[in-house]
Amino acid sequence: MPAVEHGPTARHRRLAAELRRLREQAGLTPEVAAGVVGWSRTKLVRIETAKAMPSVADVERILEAYGGSSVARGALIELARDIRRRGWWASYDDVLAGSYAQLEDAADRIRMWQTEVPPGLVQDREYARTLIQGEFPNDPAEVDRRLQARMMRRARLARADAPEVDVIVAEEALRRPVGGPKVMAAQLSALLEEGQRSKISIRVVPIAMGYRPALGQGNMIIFEFRAALELDTAYVETPAGGMYIEDIAQVRACNVTLDRIGDAALSAEESALLIAAIREEMTQPHDR
Repeated sequence: MPAVEHGPTARHRRLAAELRRLREQAGLTPEVAAGVVGWSRTKLVRIETAKAMPSVADVERILEAYGGSSVARGALIELARDIRRRGWWASYDDVLAGSYAQLEDAADRIRMWQTEVPPGLVQDREYARTLIQGEFPNDPAEVDRRLQARMMRRARLARADAPEVDVIVAEEALRRPVGGPKVMAAQLSALLEEGQRSKISIRVVPIAMGYRPALGQGNMIIFEFRAALELDTAYVETPAGGMYIEDIAQVRACNVTLDRIGDAALSAEESALLIAAIREEMTQPHDR
């Protein structure tokens, strides 16, 4: 899970970019546009760079000055309303990254590739607790807070408007007994349970295949949207931290990589058999 952030969310950045695009499409410089709208140049630039959050009235004023299709106007006004709404994650802004939580909550489809651990969306409570305690060994309150937030994320999958979720996980992540055999077996059971949901697919890339696509690279998540103005966004984990990718060509490249990884994965049915077999191994007594 990415670190906590306090900057603009993905939707806020999208709104800012669209308002700037409309100004440029109208052939207006920031100075001229600010005069037309009746603001200072500083205010306009701060809105276009997502350093200031415009009100719905501000967006309506800009649209009146710049013009544009009625469909685009309606979409931008709705986007302006959305970024000012407090989602459930706002109560956890001390432990959750705003952009990531918002993308995860709003996406129509989420594609995930995980190499080290199963993704947070499908983590069992005790497994998640073990991971979080490893990061905060001397802060029980922080552990409880982050665990609660992670379970809130998982609850998203039970909602009527739950997204389609395509999880691909490396077999190595399923064989590492985080928390011990009992905790790991419960996590594997959770994966099997979540895989029964109609909108969730869980597939495994087996160790036995040797080389696999993207070997040596980190996790990757792609958030896909059907709504107008909502661009698909990739989240890639790097040694320097998480990175959001919104450029269309770069997101397409991420999708190609995920497609290649998916081609190397077992089917959902074969993956369920492998997960069950690993769980059985975890629960078998070992000779001393």
